[in-house]
Amino acid sequence: MYHKLIRTEDYRYILPEERIATYPEEDRDQSKLLVFRNNSIHETRFFNLPDLLPPDSTIIWNNTKVIPARLQFNKATGALIEIFLLEPALPSSYITVFSQRKSCEWKVIVGNQKKWKGEHLTRAAVFEDRNVELTVEYVDNNNKSQVLLSWTPEDLTFAQILDIFGKTPIPPYLKRESVEGDKVRYQTVYADFDGSVAAPTAGLHFTSDLIELLKQQNISFDSVTLHVGSGTFIPVKSSTIGEHIMHAETVIINKATIQNLLVLTPDKLTVVGTTSLRSLESLFWLGNKLNDNPNIDSNCLTVDQWVPYNTDQPISSKEALGSVLNYMNDWNLDHLEFVTRLLIVPGYKFKLVHRLITNFHQPSSTLLLLVSALVGEKWREIYDYALKNDFRFLSYGDSSILEIPS
Repeated sequence: MYHKLIRTEDYRYILPEERIATYPEEDRDQSKLLVFRNNSIHETRFFNLPDLLPPDSTIIWNNTKVIPARLQFNKATGALIEIFLLEPALPSSYITVFSQRKSCEWKVIVGNQKKWKGEHLTRAAVFEDRNVELTVEYVDNNNKSQVLLSWTPEDLTFAQILDIFGKTPIPPYLKRESVEGDKVRYQTVYADFDGSVAAPTAGLHFTSDLIELLKQQNISFDSVTLHVGSGTFIPVKSSTIGEHIMHAETVIINKATIQNLLVLTPDKLTVVGTTSLRSLESLFWLGNKLNDNPNIDSNCLTVDQWVPYNTDQPISSKEALGSVLNYMNDWNLDHLEFVTRLLIVPGYKFKLVHRLITNFHQPSSTLLLLVSALVGEKWREIYDYALKNDFRFLSYGDSSILEIPS
């Protein structure tokens, strides 16, 4: 399979440190916007987006909400221990864990782990004139990747506990501590469901006023939920992409969204961010899987990273979406929750997506490979233009709107 032989070094470019935006623009929609359409490039500002989209079309974005995933504790010795939340373990559902009271378990990364032997660590704060205490301990001292978090008063939800004690998990490449402003700016204005440890950054450029202008152009909005994990920051370290293990992420899609996708043509769909794109393309491959096995157990609702490249004759997009809807009807589901490891690399054939809004990504990253899959070898021309014309890069940087070349 030639996709596995793609060389990581072919997707490197020189990104000067000063081109990485360490803070956001003062006004979200004032960011620069690179437009790649009909094999040509020009630039504008994000607030001009209504002029670039077809009337009566649909925007789909990722409505996940970044949680304050960094919890810091001090040992009696003064050593700082950081608990970085990755995904819920007990309860394992994102839908229920944030309403949990008294305690919950999470899979985590522990910062300064060598200094922590597993003893209980505690923090205290005052919230609404009440004394609040949060305690962390290992679930199993032999497995130091899962912790038990417990708190008092026990009537507080875990969402409230995170608001009290958590810090915004801004990307490590910003090389700074989070500040108060990150709580708002490292969050889309339409964020709705807690779960991400990294923002779906393509959506950071939208404002409420811009959304209103788009609505006046009869552009509608729909959403998916993909809780972005820390794996999004893991670089491709292998010499070929075939050696890279793609991280898993949870996708949640409502039945009504899938029904809308059935009647949308690709030219009438604009997808905001690589996470939204990956969710929709994963939905297709899940539908292809359900078409072959409509009675599959709900625990097997997964999409493997190489499935597109191992499938000779996938069904049509309408058949795939229809298979998903049939499954949901059979199980009386109003939303579908599944896990994807889908890896989109050059040579991938897009099934649902034609137009993507996205920021500028790190060299040799899976996100850059995804962009290359969409626009082909033009990715280098696009990135060269951005570098030469003062575009700001990465999470707090500028944006682009890219279409598959005709």
